[in-house]
Amino acid sequence: MRLDTDPYLQHYADRVGGLSASAIRALFAVASRPEVVSFAGGMPFTAALDFDAVTDVVAQVLAEQGPTALQYGIGQGRPELREQLVEVMAHEGIPAHPDDLVVTAGGQQALELTATCFVDPGDIVLAEGPTYVGGLGALTSLQADVRHVPMDADGMQVDVLADRLDELAAQGRRAKYVYTIPNHQNPAGVSLSLPRRHRLVELAEQHDLVILEDNPYGLIDFEGEVRTSLRELAPERVVYVSTMSKTFAPGVRTGWVAAPAPIRDKLVLLREAADLCPAHFTQMVVERWLLTQPWTDQIETFRKTYRHRAEVMLDALAAHMPDGVTWNAPTGGLFVWVSVGAELDTADLLAKAIQQRVAYVPGDGFFADGSGRHHMRLNYSYPSPERIVEGIERLSALLVDERELARAVYGTASVPGDRDDPARATPDPA
Repeated sequence: MRLDTDPYLQHYADRVGGLSASAIRALFAVASRPEVVSFAGGMPFTAALDFDAVTDVVAQVLAEQGPTALQYGIGQGRPELREQLVEVMAHEGIPAHPDDLVVTAGGQQALELTATCFVDPGDIVLAEGPTYVGGLGALTSLQADVRHVPMDADGMQVDVLADRLDELAAQGRRAKYVYTIPNHQNPAGVSLSLPRRHRLVELAEQHDLVILEDNPYGLIDFEGEVRTSLRELAPERVVYVSTMSKTFAPGVRTGWVAAPAPIRDKLVLLREAADLCPAHFTQMVVERWLLTQPWTDQIETFRKTYRHRAEVMLDALAAHMPDGVTWNAPTGGLFVWVSVGAELDTADLLAKAIQQRVAYVPGDGFFADGSGRHHMRLNYSYPSPERIVEGIERLSALLVDERELARAVYGTASVPGDRDDPARATPDPA
């Protein structure tokens, strides 16, 4: 239904008027068709799970604790699960106590609860540009003023962040928090360097700033590197978010927040107001999985699978993409960030790409201001290696044709409507 014909328009809260479907969700209906090679979703390769082990875990929970598993739980999440999640954090050297944690319905709810805790309409939040669409969605639904900080191969450009913070201070304003995905960032695939992590913490201390550290991909490092967390550097400044979606399964909808005690208490109240308590059954499945299964071996399987598929995608891009198209080499995670050049608009090209049976996420979905239109995000975790090559061949052929068409019409200049794009400040290390 069109919003301007909606008979309930006058009844809605102001914040609802700005809501729209995410660029990714809007693609699912067409991108899920079997003939389409979809690089659009961020879906883990759940077929790599040991399903005999998963079946055993589920059966054990129901057989041994069925009445409890199917009952209500507490808003903060099961203490036994929180103990296991602390062990997961310890695997990355991240300090935490079970009392610090609030269990959520995936990492997305953790981002939404944090935004609700801090943001009033018009409040400024600083975020990497580009950044995760779900993080943007949580902020824009609350009418936050999201301002981007550009990235390069070492992650967020914290010197630019320092300038932005100084500018706000000179105006008598301040940011509510800075949102960062420091490890294998979605969508850029790069990681924040250690010197920049230290500098970010210094800036947080200097400007009395909260840091929201979103870490769904830290354990999916292609070299097995454990990177210093921001929480480890400044536990009283950092709200830390993670999820079991990438290291076990997204279907269990289990994430968590680790926060200083005053913030944690507010998050528990917001959690209870949102849906009373986490799903008790899936909490107990995750708890039993972590307690009884070699979960680090499963993560290693995911890591090897994704590293191979990333290499296949990078090789295919190098073999088939036309001159002028650039991309990053991801340090881990699930994504490659591609720049197609100023002649092309990836949002405008998407319908043609789907006609050619390949799908991606246009870059403008990762910016609050509509930038990034010369970029796209490609996912390599879900398609098979053979399908990755097939999809890149289709995509490169489309870009070649469209670039030739654009240059025939407009010459060598950029197409009309091209404008400064913060994403173009990002070097794309091939």
